[in-house]
Amino acid sequence: MSDFDTLMGAGDDDQPDHHRNAPRPDPTCLYGLIGDVARAGSATTEANPFAIALNFMAYMSASIGRGAFTYIGNTRHHTRLFTLHVGRTGRGRKGDAVSITHRINMAIRAIDEAVAPQVHSGGLSTREGLALMIHDGWTEGKTEVDPIHDKRLMVIESEFANVLQQGKRDGNTLSSALRDAWDGVSIKPATKGRPRVWASDPHVCLSGAVTPGELHGLMASRELTNGFANRFMVIWAERTRMLPFPCATPQSEIDAFAERAIEVIRFADGDRFAETDCKEIGITDAAKAKFAALYMSELNDESAGEKITALLERRAPVLRRLAMLFALCDLTATVDVHHIDAALAWVRYWSDSVTFIFSNAAEEVATAEVNDTAQKIIDFLAERETATRSQVSKECFGGHQSKARIDAALDELLTATPPRIVVETVARPKGTPGTPTKNYLLVAKSAKSAKREQPRGSQADSDAREVSELCEMSVGVGSSVRTVRTARNVEKRPQGRASTDSSQSSHISQVDAEISDDSEVL
Repeated sequence: MSDFDTLMGAGDDDQPDHHRNAPRPDPTCLYGLIGDVARAGSATTEANPFAIALNFMAYMSASIGRGAFTYIGNTRHHTRLFTLHVGRTGRGRKGDAVSITHRINMAIRAIDEAVAPQVHSGGLSTREGLALMIHDGWTEGKTEVDPIHDKRLMVIESEFANVLQQGKRDGNTLSSALRDAWDGVSIKPATKGRPRVWASDPHVCLSGAVTPGELHGLMASRELTNGFANRFMVIWAERTRMLPFPCATPQSEIDAFAERAIEVIRFADGDRFAETDCKEIGITDAAKAKFAALYMSELNDESAGEKITALLERRAPVLRRLAMLFALCDLTATVDVHHIDAALAWVRYWSDSVTFIFSNAAEEVATAEVNDTAQKIIDFLAERETATRSQVSKECFGGHQSKARIDAALDELLTATPPRIVVETVARPKGTPGTPTKNYLLVAKSAKSAKREQPRGSQADSDAREVSELCEMSVGVGSSVRTVRTARNVEKRPQGRASTDSSQSSHISQVDAEISDDSEVL
C-alpha cells in the first residue's frame, strides 16, 4: 500500500469494526402504573422515560414495605430494589428523571403522610448513619430515644460516586451495610463507647445516578466481585430528544398518580408497616413455567464472560421482585405471565446496559469467539465421548486454532455452573515415564459412566435428582461465606417461616413438582 493510500485511509475496510449500539429497551418495560408515570414525565421534558420508570419503581418498592413477600426457597423476598441510572453529564438528564417521583411523593404526603416512606436525598456516609435513619431506639444515660417504627426508607443518591468514594475509605462499612439492606438483614453497627444504634427489619431501597467515567474510575474490583455491584439494577439511559422549553407535568396528573400509588400501597399493606410478612404473593402455573424456562436459560447465561456474569448474578431474584411489584401495582396478589414478561424486559435492559458499560466491543468479540470455540468442543466430545487436549486441537480444529483460545474455551466449560465438561486424569502404567494423560468428556457422559459403576442396592439414591445450589450465608457483620451445596428435589417443601437475619441471600428457586430427566423445568 502506498503512502498516499495510507494517508487517505485506504485499507480501513480490512480493520475490525467494533462499533455497536447503545442499549435499546423494550417498550414492555413501561408496564401499568410505572409506565403511565414514565410516559407522562417524558411527554413534556427531555427525561428518558425508562430512567423515570426506574426511579419510580424504586420509590414504589420502598413504599410497599415488608408486608408483601414471596418465598424463594426458604427465604422471604420483598420488593426491595437498588437501581442505578448511568448516563453522561448533561445528556443523561439524571436529575429530570427523578423529579416527577419527588412531585408524586409530595402529593402522597399531602393526602396521607403515613402512607409515604421516608425519603432521604442527603447522601450516605457510614453504616451507622444508615441505621440511624430507621433505628430501633436506644438509651443513653437517663435519656431514652424512641424507635422509628416505619422502616421504609427510600434513598436517592444523585451523586452515587459518593457511595463509591466512601467504600474506598479504610474501615468504612457502608458497602456491606447496603448489601445487608438489600437482603433485608438487620443493620447492626459494631459501635464501641456509645449507644448501639441498630435497625432491625429494614426496608431500604436505593435509587442512584452516576456517569460512566465515575463508575469506571471509582468502582474497585472488590465491588465487582463481592456482591455489592450485582445488587444494583443498572441501566444506561440518556435523553432521547431535545426540547428548548420543557414543561412541567400538569399537577392534575401528578395528583391522579398519587391517588393510584396510595391505592397500591394500601393494597400491599405498606401503610401497616408494623405488620411484616402478612401478604404472601402467589404465582400462576403459567408464570411458574415461564420463569422456570428462563431460569434454565438466559437468567443463568454465562456466555458474556466472567466479569459480566458476576455483575448479573442476581438476575433471577431481581426478576421475581420486579414481577411481584408489577402484580401489586395491578392490585393483585398473584404474579401472572404478563408480570414476568414486564420484569424480563427490565432484566434484559439491565443485561444489555451492563455489557455496554463494562465491556468494550473488542472484548465482546473475543468472548463470542471463545464461546464459539467452546461449542465446537462440546459437539466434538458428543461424537468422540472422550478426547485429550492434543486430540481436541488436531482433530476438532485441524491444528488451526490457537492454544490460548482452546485453553480459554476449556476453562469456560470446566468452570461453568454447572460444569459442562470434566477432565479425568489417567495414570500411566507403572514404570512408564511421562506425565499422566488427561481426558476431557461431557458431564452427561461422565454421569452415565459413574451410574454404570454404582454398586447394587443404591438405585434409590440415583433416582433422586440432584441440583447444585450456590448459597451465601452471613457469618458476621459485613462478612459472608459462599458455598456450593447439593440438594435433592422432593415432592413437597415445607412453607415454614425463616429468619431474615440468617437466610436473606439465598438466590435459588426450589421447585416442588416431580420432574423427568428430559424436562427443562427446574
